[in-house]
Amino acid sequence: MTERYYTTSTAFLEALAEAGVTYVFANLGSDHPGLIEALAQAHAEGRSAALPQVIVCPHETVALSAAHAYAMVTGEPQAVAVHVDAGTQNLSGAVSNAMRGRAPVLVFAGMSPFTQDGELPGSRTEFIHWIQDGPDQRGILRNYVKYENEIRTGRNVKQLVHRALQLARSEPAGPVYLVGAREVMEEPLAPYTVDPRFYSAVTPPALTHEVTAQIAAALAAAQHPLIVTSYLGRDPSAVASLVALAELLAIPVVEAMAYHVNFPHDNPLHGGYQYHSVTQNPLLAEADVVLVIDSDVPWIPSVNRPSDGTAIYYLDIDPLKLHIQLWHVPTVLSATVNSKVAVEQIAAYVRDRDLVNEETLSERRSAAVARHERALAGRDAAEQPKDGVITAEYLTACVRRLLDGEDALILTEVVTNSKAVQEHLRPNRPGSVLHHGGGALGWSGGAPVGAKLACPERTVVSLVGDGSFLFSMPSSALWVQRRYNVPALTVIYNNRGWAGPKFSTLMVHPDGAAARADDFHASLEPGVDLPGVALAAGAGFGATVSDPDELPRVLKDSLAVVHGGRSAVVSVQLPRV
Repeated sequence: MTERYYTTSTAFLEALAEAGVTYVFANLGSDHPGLIEALAQAHAEGRSAALPQVIVCPHETVALSAAHAYAMVTGEPQAVAVHVDAGTQNLSGAVSNAMRGRAPVLVFAGMSPFTQDGELPGSRTEFIHWIQDGPDQRGILRNYVKYENEIRTGRNVKQLVHRALQLARSEPAGPVYLVGAREVMEEPLAPYTVDPRFYSAVTPPALTHEVTAQIAAALAAAQHPLIVTSYLGRDPSAVASLVALAELLAIPVVEAMAYHVNFPHDNPLHGGYQYHSVTQNPLLAEADVVLVIDSDVPWIPSVNRPSDGTAIYYLDIDPLKLHIQLWHVPTVLSATVNSKVAVEQIAAYVRDRDLVNEETLSERRSAAVARHERALAGRDAAEQPKDGVITAEYLTACVRRLLDGEDALILTEVVTNSKAVQEHLRPNRPGSVLHHGGGALGWSGGAPVGAKLACPERTVVSLVGDGSFLFSMPSSALWVQRRYNVPALTVIYNNRGWAGPKFSTLMVHPDGAAARADDFHASLEPGVDLPGVALAAGAGFGATVSDPDELPRVLKDSLAVVHGGRSAVVSVQLPRV
């Protein structure tokens, strides 16, 4: 680095690199001349490799979804650069996903210049600088980030970047937001460094001895213990620890709104999945002790809940759910803890004190094996096409068979087909299936970009509803996949509508006028040629399939194109909403 050109923008980019950020997923605008010039100067001087690589994304949702997926795969935050208030508003849904999904990411946006007569470099030069001058730009994301701040001088920009990323990484992880006006980002500086070692993430706590003893004793003495989890598998190494605890005490494990692979599907103790529940889960009803580990919504109490008197223990990186306004589970005990550490502590306590009753455990194991075999038989039967119609179960089974032997990473955003997809993917490998964990649709467009950049050796497959596909800015997302050579296979569960609004209305008004008229304002007819959109944006393969007999061949052909370096999109016609 020379003193000829060194500004806040230069220091900002250096700080990102020092903190381990490899990529800046960017939609740049009139607020970013400082960043653009700093990158060009680095290239001219042969220093580009020392700074993060810019991935140009023509829509902000694609940019943040890519950074989100990268963080989910690696655990390491990446950066997103967007344009003032307009770009910030465009990624609001994606920020909500990152916050709910506990994905560390740094979002940076410029601000309209604060001078207008040329007083400082970067002063206002375009009419848009007045139009985009809002009173509280940081407030746009304040409800959905862990930390937000304004860069007011380059003299401490590195400290701000490192602090922001320290907060993003620390559990519960999540997005952070920094803003800086043009004049500040153009400020000349003397080069300086900050040691990133002093900004490491805060280590989550372990259970105290007393809490460990209480939970271990309760599980060991229970007649029908149960474990419920949603995102323990965000740390893939925690899955083996949970398996060890479950097998030690023969405890079934239910995955509720599973965002990750939390427990191997083929383990007899796998107790199934809870998604859009409309009936009571029998395992939950019979449980006398329930251990909830890392779950925002372990059950929906209006339709599915533990029996009265059940002892509930809650272990979570965020057991108070500070970002959820209405939330309550009647727990005996709650603790903030790293889930992997906690289950290992409980298992060690049980083993060290010989709390295992082999006769009781043998009965539990036998019941679990029988229950698991019945469930598998039912799923096998459901995987057959019906009367020439492709079902979600059959489609998912075809995807599973297609990927047999592949080192695949599957991203899911199928909403009302979530349970069918998880049951028929039958995932066993930790880290092999990911869902954003939030409430905003559209993640599945940019997510394959980040996932493929994070693990270029793996086959990336995105399973998505047709509504979610339209939300995902597919023309932008597939263009990015093409430009940066990060191919993925997208399989669309196309029921020509949004099943979610219909499902929700029937839950509240099962015999109402909407139900009688089948009028839910949820149709996506006339249909869109979704593969045609993909081909126009740079995909190498696009097809629509309605014949069950043709589906395996089309999926095989599409995967071959992905292996050849181009993205592929297959729209599979399911029964209409």
